[in-house]
Amino acid sequence: MSTPELTVAAPSQDETPGSEWWRTAVIYQIYPRSFADTNGDGIGDLAGVTAHLDDLQELGVDAIWLSPFQRSPQKDAGYDVSDYCDVDPLFGTLADFDAMLAASHARGIRIIVDLVPNHSSDQHEWFQEALAAAPGSRERARYMFRDGTGANGELPPNNWESVFGGPAWTRTTDPDGTPGQWYLHLFDTSQPDFDWSNEEVREEFRRVLRFWLDRGADGFRVDVAHGLVKEAGLPDYTPNPDAGSMGGDEASVPYWGQPGVHEIYRDWHEVLAEYDGDRALCAEAWLPTIAKTALWVRRDEMHQAFNFEYLETAWDAAALRAVVTESLRAYPAVGAPSTWVLSNHDVVRHASRLALTAENPQGAGIGPKSEGQPIPEVGLRRARAATSVMLALPGSAYLYQGEELGLPEVIDLPDEARQDPTWFRTKGERYGRDGCRVPIPWTAAAPAYGFSPDGESWLPQPAEWASLARDVQQDQPDSTLSLYRDLLAERRARSLGAGALTWIDDLGPEVLAFTNSGVTVIANLGDAAVPLPEGRVILSSGPLGAGSIPTDTTVWLEQS
Repeated sequence: MSTPELTVAAPSQDETPGSEWWRTAVIYQIYPRSFADTNGDGIGDLAGVTAHLDDLQELGVDAIWLSPFQRSPQKDAGYDVSDYCDVDPLFGTLADFDAMLAASHARGIRIIVDLVPNHSSDQHEWFQEALAAAPGSRERARYMFRDGTGANGELPPNNWESVFGGPAWTRTTDPDGTPGQWYLHLFDTSQPDFDWSNEEVREEFRRVLRFWLDRGADGFRVDVAHGLVKEAGLPDYTPNPDAGSMGGDEASVPYWGQPGVHEIYRDWHEVLAEYDGDRALCAEAWLPTIAKTALWVRRDEMHQAFNFEYLETAWDAAALRAVVTESLRAYPAVGAPSTWVLSNHDVVRHASRLALTAENPQGAGIGPKSEGQPIPEVGLRRARAATSVMLALPGSAYLYQGEELGLPEVIDLPDEARQDPTWFRTKGERYGRDGCRVPIPWTAAAPAYGFSPDGESWLPQPAEWASLARDVQQDQPDSTLSLYRDLLAERRARSLGAGALTWIDDLGPEVLAFTNSGVTVIANLGDAAVPLPEGRVILSSGPLGAGSIPTDTTVWLEQS
């Protein structure tokens, strides 16, 4: 092995990062309705999170991000919020939240609250007041109400399409029964967009931030952080079908990534700075390039942004090297860490996605009739190898509940069981996200595999969940759960999150190899085994051959 040739992510003197926890944290996403149910209604709750905190501490995570648990009609699984400062009864009470947060902090685990500022539920008090008020009123000014076009206002204000399919505008009915104005909803009709040019909206969200910060929350994951501000005049926009949902690198999408969002997050940054403890903001910002995403995490704005370009990169050594190199250039250049993520509640689980053989746009999901069905054993092998690469990279990493068990996407959900608005708004053309949201298995022999005491489950669990349950994997040294525990323990012990990456160039075009803090990481993404260099094996994602690294396998080495 020759001397490594290229080092990235070594900040200059004035860019040396601080010691804030979020710079290197491993953050575990909990989708509350699918994590653990304590009252037997088939829907997970906050008490279920508290009950499994010891499991998460044993796993070795630094923080928990909770998908929305605020009061909601649940038309989009909680991303339609009707009261931002209360817990939905499905999930418990504010007292349950306080107890969970205290128990988490006692274990050294921080809590990140999901915040949905682009839109509210149509059941939110403000939107109900807006429907009852007249055009031009203060109540309607909090949302994006507009007159229609056409001779009698019968056409929507522009041609925008909803992310969930269909028009992004819905027409109201006035109290006298006549057709009224239209309101914008970039997602479901039940999710009207706020008008962020309105100072009353901005002040309300300052209040919401302080409400959760006062209770001890350590930060916020911000949903649709690239939305909020719309281009003045709301011009028509027809996406290029070949450029992706963000419109490509050069396009200006009038409802995504508008410059005005940065002013909002600078304001929020100041709110969080009022509190001790390095509170953090993380952006869910789907943007066309890493360089543009990095603008969200400049020193006076948000602290992290999800690295979706990394998540969407194919299982290809050259492509992965390129996206890692760019990430470790762009984010440190603005004083932020890169983040790394492979799965979440909106995408096909990476134990299936990495083995797909057909295009699968974000949010489309996979089902029984999808093309390019994954081979389960290939998907799991690649998922274990990919995670072993990700957790060796400098920066902060996100895990999605159940990936530590090697859970695949649930493909064979019955049509009548599906609940994602995407499925309904596209009339079944897109399966949506239910397949990655199926409640996770804890105990093989228990009802609902330990998810619920009475065997209830809001989405049906497949039979193969029994062999993947946590209690089955707990004491198996070669299980995916054991691999994750080992990866996290070694990552922490060797301070890999705070390290610097140096590429290794001479192991072949289908090998991804680098060093970080004295650890040599080699991932074989090719079809044939490659030689295993000399050194002590710290861990590997799968069995090693005699002096070789098999296909779809990652190994960590300690070399003298």
